[in-house]
Amino acid sequence: MRIHVVKPGESLWRISQNYPTTIDQIVLANELDDPNVLVVGQSLVIPETGRDHVVQRGDSLWVIASRYGVTVQELASYNNIANPSLIFVGQMLQIPYFSHTIQQGETLWLIAQRYGVTVNQISEANGISNPALIYPGRVLRIPAPTKPTIEVNAYITRMNEQGRQIALTHGSQFTYLAPFSYEAGADGSLVTLQDSLVLQAAGPTNTAPLLTITNIADGSFSSDRAAAILRNPSVQDTLLTNILAKMKEKGYTGLNIDFEYVYPEDRENYNNFLRKAVAKMHPDGFTVSTALAPKQRADQEGLLYEAHDYKAHGEIVDFVIIMTYEWGWSGGRPWAIAPLNEVRKVLDYAVTAIPPEKIMMGVPLYGRDWRIPWVQGTSARTVSPKAAVNLAAQYGVDIQFHETYQSPFFRYTDSEGQQHEVWYEDARSVQAKYNTVKEYGLRGVSFWVLGVSFPQNWPVLQNNFRIKKL
Repeated sequence: MRIHVVKPGESLWRISQNYPTTIDQIVLANELDDPNVLVVGQSLVIPETGRDHVVQRGDSLWVIASRYGVTVQELASYNNIANPSLIFVGQMLQIPYFSHTIQQGETLWLIAQRYGVTVNQISEANGISNPALIYPGRVLRIPAPTKPTIEVNAYITRMNEQGRQIALTHGSQFTYLAPFSYEAGADGSLVTLQDSLVLQAAGPTNTAPLLTITNIADGSFSSDRAAAILRNPSVQDTLLTNILAKMKEKGYTGLNIDFEYVYPEDRENYNNFLRKAVAKMHPDGFTVSTALAPKQRADQEGLLYEAHDYKAHGEIVDFVIIMTYEWGWSGGRPWAIAPLNEVRKVLDYAVTAIPPEKIMMGVPLYGRDWRIPWVQGTSARTVSPKAAVNLAAQYGVDIQFHETYQSPFFRYTDSEGQQHEVWYEDARSVQAKYNTVKEYGLRGVSFWVLGVSFPQNWPVLQNNFRIKKL
């Protein structure tokens, strides 16, 4: 898979001629509504013929496997497909082996170097006992290059049939699925979440569901609700008992705690609650994780940050999700949602307090559209990355890319003369984030939130990593 940025005058036909692929494969991978409409500065993911295949209507795993000379089991295993009948139009599959015909003068070492694999890998794939004895004209099976393995979590707020379909469609790329959220009551009760439909997607995709609890009350995170729980040991006992029962009832595999805007004076109370949660959950084989505000230093001030003790969380829980997004928040000035320079500042601090193998980096799947000049008190509109590109096309403006933030943006004027500024994510911006995950040696990534259309994210994720299944 490659990433291509549209240049002035380019058409999809011309772009397809520059790569070993077809127009149909590009259209499907990027969910292009009109193949004749491209925007200068728009990024496209380009599947590579022989290495990638985007599922088309009428495809089956057997048909695809036969086409590329691999078995159904090899294709399913390499793409984390638990049920071979469960594939979806637009889903990109990667081919575990591709062919190479040995040319005069080639050695196995040269071939291995060309494809980024080892001589041993080629030898094992082809039953070659003596790597020095190869002959021109022989067709070799070349294994796809090894990729780092990470864990992936995805939060989901849609509990309807649409949510189930979304979780099924992308579930092969999730380690965890976290329905959002169970609200913790001041008396230790749990507000019921109608999560049954979404949980139906976990089994067929071999995805581990996480029960997420929050201190949300009346629609927003409540410092008082957190205090009522964290300052009362008997309430904590009731809450943890209720959580454990619900996890067993619904088939959850772990607990994710997302307490936000906790009073600073409850910092140690929160740490102690986490210790109790781990003691309660671990004996039954359940994991415990937390969601953390994106701090850049231990003593960072502010209600969002002070009670989140990075060092303690790193010692107590199994892993943490750092919410490295929302710099460009709906009530603030136009800005990238997750500017990479700011994300890196958070990670620079985080890895000094938490083992990197316990850190999952938050990745946003959305963008925002602000009215400009920005006025205090106004709110930006949330848009999907696909909708953002369609906006640029509708108003005939080019897309720009901010090198420091590693984020695309553009400005347009609507039909009423109002100016707008849009920041969103694209293939380039998530590639930069996945490079960062590799650089810091992190456990993985966590997406907020499923349900917005960002078709490019999934092939880019798949091209960079193997996703761990538990």
